Amino acid sequence: MALKNYKPTSPARRGLILIDKSGLHKGGPVKSLTEGKRKTGGRNNKGHVTSRGIAGGHKQKYRFIDFKRRKWDVPATVERIEYDPNRTAFIALLKYEDGELAYILCPQRLAVGDTVLAGEKVDTKPGNAMLLGQMPVGTICHNVEMKPGKGGQIARSAGTYVQLVGRDRGMVIVRLNSGEQRYLRSDCMGTVGAVSNPDNQNQNFGKAGRTRWKGRRPLTRGVAKNPVDHPHGGGEGRTSGGRHPVTPWGKPTKGARTRKNKQTDKMIIRSRHAKKKR
Repeated sequence: MALKNYKPTSPARRGLILIDKSGLHKGGPVKSLTEGKRKTGGRNNKGHVTSRGIAGGHKQKYRFIDFKRRKWDVPATVERIEYDPNRTAFIALLKYEDGELAYILCPQRLAVGDTVLAGEKVDTKPGNAMLLGQMPVGTICHNVEMKPGKGGQIARSAGTYVQLVGRDRGMVIVRLNSGEQRYLRSDCMGTVGAVSNPDNQNQNFGKAGRTRWKGRRPLTRGVAKNPVDHPHGGGEGRTSGGRHPVTPWGKPTKGARTRKNKQTDKMIIRSRHAKKKR
């Protein structure tokens, strides 16, 4: 999908850049593959705000996505490609030979009418899913499992992918977009190709209201508050904070490492924090 520019007929349209969705399905989703989605406003069951900056937004329906791809050796045809308000990627509606319908994440270069297949070992073409251990080295894939049968967890956002760079100890080595290299079990599933909608990050919404339609509220900078409200607050005149960025409760918010799972440290070959060689 290409980007769509608008003529500056109003201040809100000046600079507006959106994804051209003219090639997507115009109607609604398949009713049997959706359910209602309630808004929380960022509040928990006690009514306390636990996620700031969330409120409003357009009403949405949740689409059930097949992240597991365990319906093996049954060809499926791509009926249509749809917009999904719950994620940045597009989704594709599959119709299997036995009549079953399912949504999957749509990879790049997958078109209406194409046939996709999931199995232990299938052709390496976009949309086909297979075991990582059966993929050729160098394959670009997405929706990659970390535990067999759990469903894809890695590379599900628009334009993302991982690359299979090697095999070792009966496992596969993958390189993530962050630069991290890690081991994964060879009996985990992955889908060939990169996720659709790579231009998602190049959009310019043009006005604050369009962000509000997405359910995001404005955020007040800490340096604009009083010391009682934020660690960055206070000071005579304009200040830049005077300390490393923290949350209103004093916890580091940029760059601080929060990883606690030491059991799986052995699975990481190269950390994403490793300094890149110049």
